[in-house]
This record gives sequence, C-alpha cells and structure tokens, in this order.
Amino acid sequence: MAKALIVSAGNNANEYLARHIGELGYTRPTIVASGGEARRRMDTNDFEVVIINTPLPDEFGHELGTDAVEKTDAGVILLAKTGTAEQIADKLQDFGVLVLAKPFTGAQFRQAVQIAASSYKRLAVLRTENAKLLDKIAQLRLVDRAKCYLIEKKATPRPTPTA
Repeated sequence: MAKALIVSAGNNANEYLARHIGELGYTRPTIVASGGEARRRMDTNDFEVVIINTPLPDEFGHELGTDAVEKTDAGVILLAKTGTAEQIADKLQDFGVLVLAKPFTGAQFRQAVQIAASSYKRLAVLRTENAKLLDKIAQLRLVDRAKCYLIEKKATPRPTPTA
C-alpha cells in the first residue's frame, strides 16, 4: 500500500490534506507536526509522497523539503503562502521539490500529489534498472579477475624436467 507523510502543524489543514490525499488511495497517511519528527519518520519508513505545509513550528519547511528529496525517493510537495511560494519556488524546484501556493483548490492539490507520486514511481524504475546494472558490473569484474588469474598461471614458467 502506498504511504504518504503529511507534515503540518494545523489540525484543520491536516484534516483537509488527509481527506484529499485519501481520495487518491493514501487511506492512512502518517501525520506529524514538526520537521524533526518528519525526519525521524523518513529515516525509518519509505514514503511515496511527502507533503509539507509551511510554516512548521521548528523550522519553515524548505530545508525539510530538500532533505526529503536528497535522502528519500519520495515525491515532495511544499505548500506555502502565495508570496513566499513565488520567492522560493525556483530554488526548490532545482532540487526537485514541487511548490504549491496557498490557497489552492482540491483539484490543484490532487494534481500535485499525482505528479509527485509519478516522480516516485519513475525513480523506482530507475533504481531497479540501476541495481541490475550494478549487479552486471560486479559479475563482469569477477569474470575479469578470473581471466587475469588464468593468464598469470599460463604466463608463469614451468620448471623443466631434468633427466
């Protein structure tokens, strides 16, 4: 089952976000109120989508967004007031954080979640392909070492029998 993390300090916002994300199949999102708690949860769980409703009580939230992108495969959405969103959107989008300006409609939010989820799924495909390639490289290295060993054994002079 797909997992979502909502990082938000407001109860009304939590209910709104959980309701709309539930419509997309994330029936039991994990909801935390601070950046520190979110980091602890991201260390122990694999989330498909991380939604950060700024500001948070212990930080603004943009640092958490960049941390989430760097340390997880989750699609990350940062919700910020319109003026703030315009100021930070370019910088955060360079990291891969999707910025959504508040207020927004339910349709806009659901579309942002779908975009974030699709980026997670794309990364999962790439990670699987990367793991296959790394395994193939390891196999090639083993074969190369075996060839080198055989070449060394063949190249060493053999003692000549004395009669």
